Amino acid sequence: MSRHIKRRRPAEPGSIPAVLDSFRAEVRFYREIAPVVGVRVPGCYSAEAGADGTVLVLEDLSAWRPGADPAVAARLLCGMHRRWEESAPSRWPWLRPVGAATDLVEELFDRVWPRLASRPDLSSGARSLGERLVGRVVESELRIGQAGPLTLVHGDASLRNMCTGPDGEVALLDWEDVSAAPGIIDLAWLLLSSVEPGQWDSVIAAYGAAEHLAVVLPAIAVQGLLSLADTDTGSAEAAAWNRRLDAAADRMKDTL
Repeated sequence: MSRHIKRRRPAEPGSIPAVLDSFRAEVRFYREIAPVVGVRVPGCYSAEAGADGTVLVLEDLSAWRPGADPAVAARLLCGMHRRWEESAPSRWPWLRPVGAATDLVEELFDRVWPRLASRPDLSSGARSLGERLVGRVVESELRIGQAGPLTLVHGDASLRNMCTGPDGEVALLDWEDVSAAPGIIDLAWLLLSSVEPGQWDSVIAAYGAAEHLAVVLPAIAVQGLLSLADTDTGSAEAAAWNRRLDAAADRMKDTL
């Protein structure tokens, strides 16, 4: 059987991945959580962490179709969240808590924002969000804790971290951001990172209870704006981020 080897050198000291211990978290996910998680993930043949970094030897799913139907993805995430609601933090106390490294994220955002604000392709909704978030990233991140019971979350549930098998089964990939947080953050990032605004309502309906979506959208928008900053000015990718950020801005007018 074909295997995929994922190697990570130690993160730069003081960086966000280092503070969050992201690479070791993924190793622990495959060692401790993957066997019982209840959703399809790559099979793991070896998961090692040492002074030289981490090495994962995983099932190769490169023959599967990249991505997934967004509504199917939403239902999959909802099932995982319900399965581990309230129990994940006590079962795996090492899971990243709400608010981890928020000071570093705020520092990064405040440093990036002037460059992003100067871009001629920045939409009005994205600009409004960015202006309101400067100096308030920590505040927005901490509000996530008010958005429902803690559960197991993927932490980067974009469609690029999913693939679909020949029988329609969806697998979740790349678990470096696995955390204990309200499940709604996975839905919020799925929408903002991957779903055209015209589909948001149907994807939200597929997920189910989403009354706290507006509470977490400010923090999720920070990641969206940072992602937009990494795109080429005027590109199709930048235009897509702008559309989705505009949609987020419309849904959180009274929450920031």
